[in-house]
Amino acid sequence: MHRYDLISCHDCGVLHQRRPLRPREKARCVRCRSVLYRGLHSDAGHMAAITMGAIFTFLIAQFFPIVELEVGGYNTSATLLGAIRVLWNEQMQVVAAVVFLFTMLLPAVELSSLLYVTMALRKGRRPAGFDHLLRAVGMARRWGMTEVLMIGILITIVKMTSLAEVVVHPGLFAFGALTVMLAIVVSFDPQTLWHIGEHLAGPRRVAQQSFKYAALVKGAPLLACHSCGLVESLKYTVRHQYCARCGARLHKRRPDSVGRTWAFLLAATILYIPANLLPVMYTHSLFGKEDDTIISGVVYFWNSGSPALAAIIFIASIVVPVAKLVALALLAWTAQRRSHWQPLQRTVLYRIVEFVGRWSMLDIFVITLTVALVRFQSLAVITAGPGALAFCAVVVLTMIASMQFDPRLIWDPIDTHGEKHA
Repeated sequence: MHRYDLISCHDCGVLHQRRPLRPREKARCVRCRSVLYRGLHSDAGHMAAITMGAIFTFLIAQFFPIVELEVGGYNTSATLLGAIRVLWNEQMQVVAAVVFLFTMLLPAVELSSLLYVTMALRKGRRPAGFDHLLRAVGMARRWGMTEVLMIGILITIVKMTSLAEVVVHPGLFAFGALTVMLAIVVSFDPQTLWHIGEHLAGPRRVAQQSFKYAALVKGAPLLACHSCGLVESLKYTVRHQYCARCGARLHKRRPDSVGRTWAFLLAATILYIPANLLPVMYTHSLFGKEDDTIISGVVYFWNSGSPALAAIIFIASIVVPVAKLVALALLAWTAQRRSHWQPLQRTVLYRIVEFVGRWSMLDIFVITLTVALVRFQSLAVITAGPGALAFCAVVVLTMIASMQFDPRLIWDPIDTHGEKHA
């Protein structure tokens, strides 16, 4: 058995032997029931075609207007880039940079890297920079938030209907199509592409038939690369060990995982207070100036006859951040104490935190579009407030905290019953 036939569970570390799956089948960990990998069509040409279509849709979505408002002879329209520029000019550079990163730059990195890699694999070649590009895909995928932005656009449109006549533009439909296409693209597992590339020759590399990894040392502890999935023996002779396949740094467990989780969690908790107390938007109109907090936004939608939208914003902007803070504190505390309490349930809790973390950015995306659209000179102008900056920081810090937490710490005190783990 080759080492690249081994796969380590991301959540508990148990080693499994990779076996072929039919499309739509899932391989789950025998210990914690995490999904290890899925059975997918591994046709690089099919992947390249879908990725190319997603790139064309991405360009339309980014550079065509999303929506236009008309009121009292005035009209304004907004593209995503234009909305980010408005935030930047209003001294909200940090928020503007975060929105640009999550909705434009990182999706562009993911799509362009996938297209370059799959086009080369389609021709039977391993492209230059193959390993670094697939690592970039994995990183960009964790932070890209196109689907959250799409919901934010829809909420903004509903909110604007009470202020002005709303005219939708091609950018809106492009974002809808892009959300669906990215959901398909996300199913392309980078580790699947790594396995396809294993058997291909490329720059400064021969084909797998003549390229052999060093044999696993019998009885030695094993390390699993979280970027490409390769399993290696721990080398006691080197201070820092790097993956033989992709070059990523290897760790038995994430260094100082619990301490870093606590640090980011504490910072997020402190900033959560001003995020809810300070205004996230200022409205300047003929009737004066009005301050809007997150809670007042929920109340506005509830009183205007949109309880569903009020519930979505309340859950995404209030319930989810608080739940994440409590859940991460529980995970860090129990891991620090090496608790045996409910390891499976704590692992499920960690997966939920990982999944819902990005959805708290919903309010920030609504603010971004609202600020860009409501600019009717003397009639009404909306600007971002300091609460938006604090809330954006809370979301980013809690996401970093969850990424710093190593879920394998949950299972380390638990008896493995003879199962091999990395």
